[in-house]
Amino acid sequence: MESKDKFFRRKSTLNCRGKILSLDTPLVMGILNVTPDSFYAGSRLSSLDDVLHRAEAMLRDGADILDLGGYSSRPGAAEVSVAEELDRVIPAVEAIMQRFPEAIISVDTFRAEVAEAGIQAGASIINDISGGTLDEAMFETVARLQVPYILMHMRGTPQTMSSLTDYNDLVLEVIDELQVKVAQLKNLGVNDIILDPGFGFAKTVDQNFELMRRLEELRILELPLLVGVSRKSMTYKYLGIDQSEALAGTIALNTIALTKGADILRVHDVKETKQTIQLYTKVAH
Repeated sequence: MESKDKFFRRKSTLNCRGKILSLDTPLVMGILNVTPDSFYAGSRLSSLDDVLHRAEAMLRDGADILDLGGYSSRPGAAEVSVAEELDRVIPAVEAIMQRFPEAIISVDTFRAEVAEAGIQAGASIINDISGGTLDEAMFETVARLQVPYILMHMRGTPQTMSSLTDYNDLVLEVIDELQVKVAQLKNLGVNDIILDPGFGFAKTVDQNFELMRRLEELRILELPLLVGVSRKSMTYKYLGIDQSEALAGTIALNTIALTKGADILRVHDVKETKQTIQLYTKVAH
């Protein structure tokens, strides 16, 4: 398996405001939701103390990145004002950085204003579920801030994406739509771009499985690949179980993603994912 990158050589490091993250071994991104309505109830955090306790546990369990979001992106999620999103996210970023100054935080937002405030508060990465489509200022903001940018594939908004699932060839269209944005970002001087194919975003359960089956095709873009399938509907709906029972299915899908070239796994369950990567790496190398 060591030869998997000989044809498509991807960037092997991320510069997170002077902290260098190596992608030689897959990374774990822990999900911190400062929202009252995230799709997985077990991930909702309602106070700064809750945030700090969860952050501490995730860092102890080996999280490489903490992904902090204040706007639920589940299908049909309620609209959140910019002011409310800022009120949720910025104090949490500041509190984590004060307690854990070496932590690498990504801000999960599609708004340039929130992204910039998050970076100023101490975050190092911007994770944009909309891939720049919901805020025309996002790409220029990322270029100016010179931080890594996670470019996700989505159509529409969290409120409308479930109705925008018509594709002639799902994976080729995802690649085409991402490729256009990658070119725009590179033209603006963005150095560190991470691709997220957007499992569950403007994709049906069956389309999610097709995307996983053909995930390695995205490596043609020669960029690091983030996979976020943790406790999503492609696991619990397909298996007919509750989200609280979806850990084993999540690990199975993440293991498949690793064999197809995933560089970062975005998860609710850091400890178990870290163990999965350790075992995968031992076998693969």
